Amino acid sequence: MATAPSLSPPAHVIADDAEALVVAAELAERFRHDASGRDAERLLPERELDELSASGLLAVTVPAEFGGADVRQETLAEIFRLLASADASLAQIPQSHFVYVNVLRRQGTPEQQKFFFGEVLAGRRLGNAQSEAGTRHVQDIRTRLDPAPSGDGSYLLTGVKHYCTGALFADWIPVLARAADGNLYAAYVPRDAEGLTVVDDWDGLGQRTTASGTVRLEGVPVPADRVVPHHLTFRGPQLHGAVAQLLHAAIDAGIADGALAEAVAFVRTKSRPWFEGVEAGYPEAFDDPLLIQRFGELALQVRAADALLAAAARAVDSARADLTDDSAAEASIAVAAAKVTAGRAAVDVASALFEVSGTRAARGTLGLDRYWRDARTHTLHDPDRWKIQHIGRQALHGTRPPRHGLL
Repeated sequence: MATAPSLSPPAHVIADDAEALVVAAELAERFRHDASGRDAERLLPERELDELSASGLLAVTVPAEFGGADVRQETLAEIFRLLASADASLAQIPQSHFVYVNVLRRQGTPEQQKFFFGEVLAGRRLGNAQSEAGTRHVQDIRTRLDPAPSGDGSYLLTGVKHYCTGALFADWIPVLARAADGNLYAAYVPRDAEGLTVVDDWDGLGQRTTASGTVRLEGVPVPADRVVPHHLTFRGPQLHGAVAQLLHAAIDAGIADGALAEAVAFVRTKSRPWFEGVEAGYPEAFDDPLLIQRFGELALQVRAADALLAAAARAVDSARADLTDDSAAEASIAVAAAKVTAGRAAVDVASALFEVSGTRAARGTLGLDRYWRDARTHTLHDPDRWKIQHIGRQALHGTRPPRHGLL
């Protein structure tokens, strides 16, 4: 396999869970300061992503036998929650990176694992080209992985992908495609591959700086040793969907946390009291008992989201240690519960930020609307209604949830 050029300086290698959380908290604080400006001007976070790569956080799930920290999923979820509380766009970008590191862990050959885990430890980033617009539904993948005319066992990729978060900033872009046998494969393609074009055409109302645009594939050459049989992931007990959804839940929980913190800071320092509250003996906005009540309600939502996120992550960790149909199902249901709760908390708390803060908070220059726009955009990723159906069926009938990448 050909290698990409070395990073300079090389990425730090994180030793364990504790160090990973310290590094994530430090980066989140740095990223928080300019998040509103990046959102307002749609300044893509290239420098911040380089910091993220250099920090070693992107390699924390590399297995220990390959030199990684192999952190718990509970730690990974907390990393994403911390980053999303500062900047939900920035946190969204590496979500697929970890998903496709996990694909390699599950289905990669030893040679593929050695190469790509080495790339990740060096600070290389994986993007994604999986979703397709214009097909009947999200699982209707029509991008083709066809044998190359050369007959040397290599392939050619042809198709158009949308919502390709991370692709613009990636060193490698995993592409989901169907082969002649009808099965689904993941082809790991270098960002500068011949015939591959990344188009920065994302114009979402929220998560403005994820650059979740289009990837065009026009006969992109792919050596056989960069293709992974992704369809095998779903033929037995698996945590692919649970891990992917856990990170989405962590992003939502982080948005809720960030919005609540902004509301607290605003009310304590900027909000004027309502005159009826002053007349009732409450001279400051933060002493208003009606506001205190509302903050209590919002804090309960955030606490519930954080608690279910942690519980779901522990369920995934437990299932990884003893993977069976039952443990995988329990992990998926726990993650579904966390995702529904965190998504609702993100939208509700980000909206209530204005309710509790007052008219001053609506000034466009403050950029506080980014929390709601990010929450509303991110929670459209996959519908809560089907997650609730799976939770209900499991509760009432003991039915295991389906094996697919969205649960």
